[in-house]
Amino acid sequence: MNFHRLLIGSALALAATLATAQVKVEGAWARPTVPGQQGGGGFVTLTSAAGDRLVGGSTAVSERFELHTMAMKGNVMEMRQVEAIELPAGKPVKLEPGGLHVMFIGLKQPLPLGTKVPVTLKFEKAGEVKVEFEVMSRPAAAGHGGHKH
Repeated sequence: MNFHRLLIGSALALAATLATAQVKVEGAWARPTVPGQQGGGGFVTLTSAAGDRLVGGSTAVSERFELHTMAMKGNVMEMRQVEAIELPAGKPVKLEPGGLHVMFIGLKQPLPLGTKVPVTLKFEKAGEVKVEFEVMSRPAAAGHGGHKH
């Protein structure tokens, strides 16, 4: 009987851990690119119920997937890579033009308008989450293209 209680307790603890590690992904989109362009940007809104960190990702359309930030330094827009993006519990974090975003570096093919880019986002707690970034010239409307994980 104690074994059954231990097993049930372990299963409940695992379910609670998985439930709190989930990340809501909304409005994933990427800018279209032209032949020969080496990089492209991706944007998305992420919300983690219990708090998490976006630590990376991957996609078949580029050699590398990087997390970046942009900021104005005087009159110059400066972009730099970051190791992770913090997701405070319950607060949406917007990856958008002019701020935090993902970069597809070393594009293997152009990203034509109207196509979708399959991406695997990697989170510290939630693990890997598969998302499709819709290629469009402007941001997706709220909730458009979103996936709840």
